Amino acid sequence: MRFSSLFLGLVLLSVPLAAQADTVDLGPRPAWLVGQMEDGPLKQKLASCIGQPAQRTLFSISHRGAPLQFPEHTKEGYRAAAQMGAGILECDVTFTKDKELVCRHSQNDLHTTTNILVSDLAAKCTAGFTPAAGETKASAECRTSDLTLAEFKSLKAKMDGADESATTPEAYQAGTAPFRTELYGSAGTLMTHRDSIALFKDLGVKFTPELKSPAVDMPFDGFSQQDFAQKLIDEYKSAGIPPEDVFPQSFSLDDIRYWIENEPDFGRQAVYLDGRRGLDPSDPSTFTPSMAELKAMGVNYIAPPLYALLELDGGRIMPSAYARSAKAAGLELITWTLERSGPLAAGGGWYYQTVSDAIDGDGRLFEVVDVLAQDVGVKGIFSDWPATTSFYASCMGLN
Repeated sequence: MRFSSLFLGLVLLSVPLAAQADTVDLGPRPAWLVGQMEDGPLKQKLASCIGQPAQRTLFSISHRGAPLQFPEHTKEGYRAAAQMGAGILECDVTFTKDKELVCRHSQNDLHTTTNILVSDLAAKCTAGFTPAAGETKASAECRTSDLTLAEFKSLKAKMDGADESATTPEAYQAGTAPFRTELYGSAGTLMTHRDSIALFKDLGVKFTPELKSPAVDMPFDGFSQQDFAQKLIDEYKSAGIPPEDVFPQSFSLDDIRYWIENEPDFGRQAVYLDGRRGLDPSDPSTFTPSMAELKAMGVNYIAPPLYALLELDGGRIMPSAYARSAKAAGLELITWTLERSGPLAAGGGWYYQTVSDAIDGDGRLFEVVDVLAQDVGVKGIFSDWPATTSFYASCMGLN
């Protein structure tokens, strides 16, 4: 009865407040997740925090804004993430035809994340819409590098998704995953990288831009990969953003090393996104370069997918050999991505692959977060719905 009353109270308190940079409004999801947990000390601790004021925390990192419910990399999604207590917001950075930096998860995702296929700009796509026919799936490819900045800014963002059985562009664009929602999908304002810097500064949060791998051959019209990496940093410098507030990311170790060598004030917080395929998180001998070698290069932060940091021992979720090796080398850990898998009843999918036998529902989510925070010792967790990580961090007194 006590838990039910607290849950109801949180629902009532979640009515949207006036948009203020310092407002933290968690909404009902954290309490709902606690309600799915098995009884035990962790559930008791988290339940005691339901309805209590939450704090903005650097542990809570917004992944692409708040794409569980808002179009990703949009002004609306970023504002929602900040209101949910995310202390760090992400702009994935790519570039347009006129080499201006914009926020998109990849250079060639406009056909799934914007309305381009039903706009006058569809003819400019690298590959126009092809309808499904027989065994052939519907397809398209539209790149930011197909458009000038002005053309890019004229588009409207939508929830990421595509219906590969579609025979029309309109139907193709209606492919939102069932665990997401179209409730906020009608208003998606695209952002340049400079726009994101100004907005995040106004919201009082820190910055984690990711330099995305280009879909075009580099150099692009004389614009090299090094030019791309430098331009990202230059836009923070020109905006007067302190280097200690910026955590630039890349899956490319070459990009990380470029920042370390050429922009050391920013490079010391550069985050190496470890997406190496085939790496066995249970066997440190497969890590090339090794954790110690990465540290010797000047890498201080490494960010693998969350499954790489976890393993099962007698059915219990525990830190993996990967996690232990990284900590032994003195590397700080960040991980991705919470709440991107949909409901966890079927094992959680790719993000939970090393512990899937222990994942039987959404009640396990906070158990995973607790192991990552308390046993692995991650500095932060990317989430598609930052209220969840903000709630946990506030309850546990994490920064």
